Amino acid sequence: MKSSFVIGAALLVLAACGADQGRNAPWGADPRGEAVDGLLVGHRLMAANEPDLALKAYLRAAAEQGISVDTLSAIGSANLALGRLGQAEQALRRALEIDPAFVPALNNLGVVLMERGKTGEARVVFQQAYALDSGQSDSIRDNLKLAIARTEGNVYDEAAEEGGFQLVRREQGRYVLLTEL
Repeated sequence: MKSSFVIGAALLVLAACGADQGRNAPWGADPRGEAVDGLLVGHRLMAANEPDLALKAYLRAAAEQGISVDTLSAIGSANLALGRLGQAEQALRRALEIDPAFVPALNNLGVVLMERGKTGEARVVFQQAYALDSGQSDSIRDNLKLAIARTEGNVYDEAAEEGGFQLVRREQGRYVLLTEL
């Protein structure tokens, strides 16, 4: 209940602030007056390693399009990239309440859980993501391998030693590497 209030309040503040922004706002205003999809802008900002601006774009998308599995997953991913693990976990769990089979949210929740030291739960989440993805995503497979290694106490991969967890997002039905942590 508290999380719904916090997200709702943040969306209202962002919407009010967005009304005063000029046409050159970095999170999606178009000089021709056509609205640009906040999720798309946010994904591009995340790819450009600008998670703070991406979060603003995702919040704007949630205000315009409503709270959905896509917007919550994106908000969670941006918070994760900003190191806000509690907020990231909360948003990703809410996304999974809407769609328990949403693979990007499962994968990114697994990353959050690993960062918070919850390796057992993270392993289970990565296994669910891997099964739902049918093993098609290299980043999910690598995350699962690393979680298994950490739960068994065997860090056998060079990427594991570097903490190479990877965030993914959905774009037109594909899973795409978003950033490495």
